[in-house]
Amino acid sequence: MTEADYPQCRIVPLRMLKPDSSEKLLNLVVKISGIRRMMINGPNLPRTVPYGPARGKPNPNTNRRVITVGTSDFELHVQVGSITLEVMDDSVIEEIRALCDAFFAEKNFPYQLQSGRKFMKTQASLTDYAKYGPNVDPAVIGLTDPRKKEGPIIIQGR
Repeated sequence: MTEADYPQCRIVPLRMLKPDSSEKLLNLVVKISGIRRMMINGPNLPRTVPYGPARGKPNPNTNRRVITVGTSDFELHVQVGSITLEVMDDSVIEEIRALCDAFFAEKNFPYQLQSGRKFMKTQASLTDYAKYGPNVDPAVIGLTDPRKKEGPIIIQGR
């Protein structure tokens, strides 16, 4: 299980980020040492239309594409609305704040950086236990989506 005394922060832009902006921000964040875990949240971008008269037909969305973060390539399944980070100590949060101030000033729209210890689970939930068993890796606790067959994407820095 992860320690409850690791600080956490959440980057919440005023608007949803496009894939290019998300990729650029995430690559800047990954370069900061002291980040333990990262989670990206936002509305789902399904491959096919989930309901209505066009149900089952392809859902062409330009926001669903492969991005490269660090040394990992993965398909963006969500439109990025927030990025939650678990860090080693509070000094890392200040580095993240400085990075975000510069990044969002360039984009010319506001954001919030919330900090605390309430954004990611620190103990295995029933969903974690059902998906990974009793010997769950502490790095994936709280990152489980019970509806997905694949596990979380582990991003390696450069």
